Amino acid sequence: MLFNTISFPFFLAATLVGFFLSPPKWRSYLLLVASYIFYSFWNVKFCGLLLLSTLVDFYCGKGIAGAPSREKGRRFLLISIATNLGILGFFKYFNFFADSFADFSALIGWQVHPFTLNIILPVGISFYTFQTMSYTIEVWRGEIKPCDNLRDFALYVSFFPQLVAGPIERASHLLPQLQNLAKPIDRRLIHQGALLILTGYIKKVILSDQISPYADQAFENWQSLGSFDLWEGLLIFTLQIYFDFSGYTDIARGVSKWFGIDLMINFRQPYLAENITEFWHRWHISLSTWLKEYLYIPLGGNRKGPARTYMNLMITMLLGGLWHGANLTFVFWGFLHGLYLAVHKFVGRRGNTPSAFRPIKIVFTHFLVILTWLPFRSPDFATMWGILKKLFSFQGTIDLPAYGMLAVLYGVLFLLDYPVHKTRDEYPILRLPAFFRMTYYTVTSLLIVFLLLSVKEARPFVYFQF
Repeated sequence: MLFNTISFPFFLAATLVGFFLSPPKWRSYLLLVASYIFYSFWNVKFCGLLLLSTLVDFYCGKGIAGAPSREKGRRFLLISIATNLGILGFFKYFNFFADSFADFSALIGWQVHPFTLNIILPVGISFYTFQTMSYTIEVWRGEIKPCDNLRDFALYVSFFPQLVAGPIERASHLLPQLQNLAKPIDRRLIHQGALLILTGYIKKVILSDQISPYADQAFENWQSLGSFDLWEGLLIFTLQIYFDFSGYTDIARGVSKWFGIDLMINFRQPYLAENITEFWHRWHISLSTWLKEYLYIPLGGNRKGPARTYMNLMITMLLGGLWHGANLTFVFWGFLHGLYLAVHKFVGRRGNTPSAFRPIKIVFTHFLVILTWLPFRSPDFATMWGILKKLFSFQGTIDLPAYGMLAVLYGVLFLLDYPVHKTRDEYPILRLPAFFRMTYYTVTSLLIVFLLLSVKEARPFVYFQF
C-alpha cells in the first residue's frame, strides 16, 4: 500500500500545484486523473470496478429520468442497485455466505464443502458503492436531476480525499460543488483546511498510531492477560478507532477545502453523547444518515407502531454491522447497537431524566459503546467470549502507569472535543491570538514530522479495510 500518512502529503502537494496552475476548465480533468492515480496505487485493476460503477449509475440515472413511465424507470433503478450490490456482495461477502451456508447445513445434518475464492477486497468499495447507489435513488425519487456530464459524475464517484473511507456524500451536496471548480478559493477555506488537516494528523500520527500497538497486544495475547490489562486494551482501542477514523475524516475534509469543496461533517464529538441515539447522530454520520434515509425509512421507520419500529431499527443496524465486514462479529456488533437503540426508544417514551444526571448519562452511554467495540475488534466469537468472561472476572493487578496513560489520553480527547462541543464552533483555535495559533501549529507540526520520520512503516487507517 503506497499511500499512507507519510507519502500522501507529496501526492497532495503535486495535485494542488497542478490544480491552481491549471486553467479553471481543466481542473475537473486534473482532479479526475489524480483520483484514479490515487486509487491505482492500491491495485490498478480495481480502477476498472470504479469505472464500471460510474458508467452503470451514470447511464441508469439518465435512463430513470428519460423513461416514458415510472415503471420503466424503475428498471434502471433496479439495474443500478443490482449491479452495485452484486459487485459489493461478490468481493466482500462471497466467501462469508459460502462458509455460513456450510455451517448452517452442518446444523441440520448436511455435509457441504463450501466453495470459496481467493478474493482481494477492493479498498473503499463499501464507501463508493453506497455513494453511487444514493445517486440513482435520489434521481428516482426526483430529488435531483441526472448529471449530464460523465466527467463530473466520474469525479463525484472517485474524488480522492473521501474515496476510500468517506464521508459517504450525497450527490445533491457534492456534485454541484464539483461542477463549480472555477470559483476562487476563499482564504477562510485555506485556514480551515489547514487546521482540519493538522488536527487529523494529530489524531492519527500522535495519538492513534502511538497507542494502537497496546490494543493489538491485548487482543493478540488475551489468554495470558488479566482482567485489568484487557480493560486497558479495550479502552485503548475505543480511543484508537475514534482518533483514527475521525482523523481521516478531518484530513479528507481539510484537503477538500483547499480545492474549494465542503464535505459533510462525519463526527460530532460522539463520546460526549448522552444516549445511544445521540451517539449515532454523532458517529459516522454519513453512514448513519445513509442507513436511515435508504433503509430504515423505506422499511417503515417509526410510522407503523412501536413493534415495527424496533424491528426496523434492528434490521438497519444488523445490515449496518454486516456493511463493516464479512464476519459474524460485525453482525453481532450491529445487533448490540440495534438492541441499545430499541431499548432507548422504549425507555425514552416514558420520560426524560433531569439534566443534573447528564455526566452520568455520558459515562453510561460511553460504557455501552465500549462493550460493543469488543465484538468489532475481535477476530471471532471464541476470542470475544473469552475476553468478555475475563473482563468481568476482575482478576489480576492494576498497572497504575498504564491507567495513568489512559487518563492522559482521555484528557487529550476532552481538550480536542469539548471546546468544539461547548462553543459549537468547529475551529475554536482560529479565534486565538496569532502568537498562540502559530505556537500550536509549529509545535504540533514538528512533532508530527518527527514521528513520521521515526517510523519504519506507517499504519494504514482502520477503515481502509471496509
